[in-house]
Amino acid sequence: MHAIVLAAFLGISRIAIAMCSAGVAVFLIGVLGAKTEIAQARGLDKIVALTNLCVAVPLAVFGALHLFAPQFVIGIVPAYMPWRMFWVYFVGCGLMAAALSIASKIGVRWSGLLFGIMMFSFVAIIHFPGALRDPHNRILWTIVFREMSFGGAGWILAGNATNGWRGPAKSTLITVGRILIAIAAIVFGIEHFLHPMGLPGVPLEKQMPAWIPGRALIDYVTGAALLVVGGSVLLNRKTRTVATCVGGWILLMVLIIYGPVLIGALSQPGIGVEVEGINYFADTLLFAGAILALASATPSAAS
Repeated sequence: MHAIVLAAFLGISRIAIAMCSAGVAVFLIGVLGAKTEIAQARGLDKIVALTNLCVAVPLAVFGALHLFAPQFVIGIVPAYMPWRMFWVYFVGCGLMAAALSIASKIGVRWSGLLFGIMMFSFVAIIHFPGALRDPHNRILWTIVFREMSFGGAGWILAGNATNGWRGPAKSTLITVGRILIAIAAIVFGIEHFLHPMGLPGVPLEKQMPAWIPGRALIDYVTGAALLVVGGSVLLNRKTRTVATCVGGWILLMVLIIYGPVLIGALSQPGIGVEVEGINYFADTLLFAGAILALASATPSAAS
């Protein structure tokens, strides 16, 4: 009822209100879960302490989209799958559960693992076949690498979790996660140089607004940073420091560029525009979390 009243007052759709409310609720839970770690961290490690928060909030936003606006998602479900609407709601519930688990740091051993498997399943069933059908469509390939990096972040969180996996399982999860995120960072870094007017972070179709000064410079800096972090992982040199700085840069872009873009989308008529603005914000926040997960996977002494 409150969401309906607020949506009517602000002129924002109930779907957008639900997505934003889910994100804010999980953000508050995540702040409570991370406050001790943030307080005890020193220097750049305070940014690393935001990893779970950056991952959990977007998952809650996407989960709310599945649950409150399944019409925006069902078209992605392959036509050959039975009970297509069931899978939309099932994934929504899974995303919400993973968001709560990762934000509160309870059961991350399993939520991170299962979230990663979910992302890799999406790549295998939906995104990779779609990219193969249209191999010259860079957006489809960007989505493939984006989803793989998200899954890699989930596996790193599972491997790093308190009371998490041990031995070969832990090292395998972290190694696979690091490699997938590094590959995505390198691909995205190259894309930023090829398309220097797009929004920074995950190089999709949307362009940076004209009011942003130095748009090309921002993309070049972001692209160079992503190439450096990818190289640092592959060469195993200064990974924690580099990934922390790059993750902090992407997070800064979320706040100063994607934040106004989100506000602008919410101020325009049309549910589709609102959902797109929220999705761009959440996507890039999750990618920042993936980069920070790289940092968290590297011990301080080996940074």
